[in-house]
Amino acid sequence: MEEGEAADGNLSNGKAAKKAEPLALEELLSKRKQEMEAQAKPVFMSKKQREELALQRRQEEAQAQRALQEERRKAEAAILHKMQQEEAERRRDEDRRKRTHEREKEKELEMIKQQYLGGDKVKKKVLKGSEKFRFNFDWGAEDDTSKDLNPLYNSTHQASLLFGRGMRAGIDRREQKKQAAEQEKELLRKLREAQGIAETKEDRKRDRDRDLVADLYDKADMKVEKHWTEKKRGEMTERDWRIFREDYNISYRGVNPSAAALPIRNWEEANLPKELMKAIEKQGYKKPSPIQMAAIPLGLQQRDVIGIAETGSGKTAAFVLPMLVYIEKQPVMTEEVAVEGPFAVVLAPTRELAQQIEEEAAKLAAFTPYRMVSVVGGQNIEDQGFKLRKGCEIVIATPGRLIDCLEKSYAVLNQCNYVVLDEADRMIDMGFEPQVMGVLDAMPSSNLKPESEDVELESNRVYRTTYMFSATMPPAVERLARKYLRRPVVVNIGSAGKVTDNVTQIVRVAKENDKPNMLQSELENETFAEGSKAVSRVIVFVNTKRQCDNVSKQLERLEYSCTVLHGGKTQDQREASLAGFRETKYDVLVATDVAGRGIDVPEVSMVINYDMPGSIEQYTHRIGRTGRAGRKGRAITFVTMSDTDLFYDLKKLLEESGSAVPPQIAHHEAARVKPGSVEGRRRDQTVYAK
Repeated sequence: MEEGEAADGNLSNGKAAKKAEPLALEELLSKRKQEMEAQAKPVFMSKKQREELALQRRQEEAQAQRALQEERRKAEAAILHKMQQEEAERRRDEDRRKRTHEREKEKELEMIKQQYLGGDKVKKKVLKGSEKFRFNFDWGAEDDTSKDLNPLYNSTHQASLLFGRGMRAGIDRREQKKQAAEQEKELLRKLREAQGIAETKEDRKRDRDRDLVADLYDKADMKVEKHWTEKKRGEMTERDWRIFREDYNISYRGVNPSAAALPIRNWEEANLPKELMKAIEKQGYKKPSPIQMAAIPLGLQQRDVIGIAETGSGKTAAFVLPMLVYIEKQPVMTEEVAVEGPFAVVLAPTRELAQQIEEEAAKLAAFTPYRMVSVVGGQNIEDQGFKLRKGCEIVIATPGRLIDCLEKSYAVLNQCNYVVLDEADRMIDMGFEPQVMGVLDAMPSSNLKPESEDVELESNRVYRTTYMFSATMPPAVERLARKYLRRPVVVNIGSAGKVTDNVTQIVRVAKENDKPNMLQSELENETFAEGSKAVSRVIVFVNTKRQCDNVSKQLERLEYSCTVLHGGKTQDQREASLAGFRETKYDVLVATDVAGRGIDVPEVSMVINYDMPGSIEQYTHRIGRTGRAGRKGRAITFVTMSDTDLFYDLKKLLEESGSAVPPQIAHHEAARVKPGSVEGRRRDQTVYAK
């Protein structure tokens, strides 16, 4: 038994010795292979296990996100704290500088007072010993005895300004001439007495003439200057013209005002032909507008002009009238002459604006035989080409359609030397720069004026005259001006890009879903007559064609008579919509920016910006559809928080025009800093980080 137990003990010891030995390489590889196979096998979990695993993962993600947000919050708080410390330190430094500057000013002022006025008497030092025989030159203000030495100091003379007769600096020129005449008469009397010569009749007459010198001065030199409105054109001085330009906010740039043609003050001073004066009277134009006063004389002199004026200021007549005068000097448009093309071309960015210019030009040319053709998209190009081949003096076109006519040889511009670019910045924004340059290059370049101002123009030669009207001057417009305009005169009327005072601006901050109800509320306040004859006419601007149709359907459900105008409509539909709105057939016009510029519809009482436009310039043009021709109008704009890029410019525009700024815009951080500036980029980065 004991031997068996010993044997068992030896066996167990042997097994233990074997387990203590390290595994062989083959066994390790085999074991690793088995583990990988076990891991490769799919593990099936119950639904509860999957939910617990997903919940655990979600908690880990949420915890990581909260940790990241906490880190961002701490970083932003540290940055804000640092900025506040820097601002506080800057304010403390500024306060210290101000206090130091004020102390220095006070000290300097006190020193000046003591120097010139005398201060408190300095306490005299008690001299001892040998110092008692020294002189002391410390004087007090009461020790001044100069007035006792000369009686002149006791009665100082105070200059009497204006002297009762409107004289400057107390000098009466009339009294001076009287005293001079008396002194001269007394001096001659003493000379006669010293020489023993008796006074003759001629001497007495000469003395009487000297006595009248003051009255003669009053009549010749002291005459009251008349206002420029009371003077004839030939009596106007340079000062009168300067006052005239200030009265009408007319300014010139790029040329010396004295070198430019003088403005006209009324239609008679323009010296227009009788046919044009008759058309002006028929249209009821009593007085030229400021842009017409300044631009018409320049056009009559065939000067290149860049005109900048507010919307509805009469720019069309400012370039049409000089154009008609220029055409009058050209040969009669016979079949032989018509082969070379029209005499003048007017380019406009949109079809509606081109057709409106055509209507206005036709009214001014009503008593002349001149023909004009409108070349715009949306119409049959063959019909337009047929009209061009028949011959016409004026072509009013959009750049894209006119370049198509030139490429298809429907039109040529071999004798076109009068070109007008209306709303040039809008044409560039719409991508028409290549087409505009193509049209200008198709005209004869040999008739361009010399670039140097020192070269005199030949009197018997026809030069190209270019008019350009633009609300802004982006780089592309400046390139056009530098290449095709020669020594242009820039005429600026008022403040470019500003809203007229006749428009009351109201801005309402809202959510996108609240706009339909707000539109309904605003229209309910307007007065519409029965039978679709509108007492009030309203234009509702939106940004997209789809939104245009949606708003139109909403208004139709509310039983408003409305029409739609956007780029998705055919030309005939667009013309019918605009004509119906002008003829009071419709109450409301729902339109995109197609109707934002240049379109003149009389008696539009209100403009509603259902969508805020993409730029502040377009906002200005939109609300310029109301308040025209001296009438009053309202502009209501719905603004959402997605329009923050325009908050700064909108706030500035409202403040300049004296309109109320909503608190949501006035206190918004986007309205404090101009977009694109260093502070604006810093704000955008902070918002993005959040």
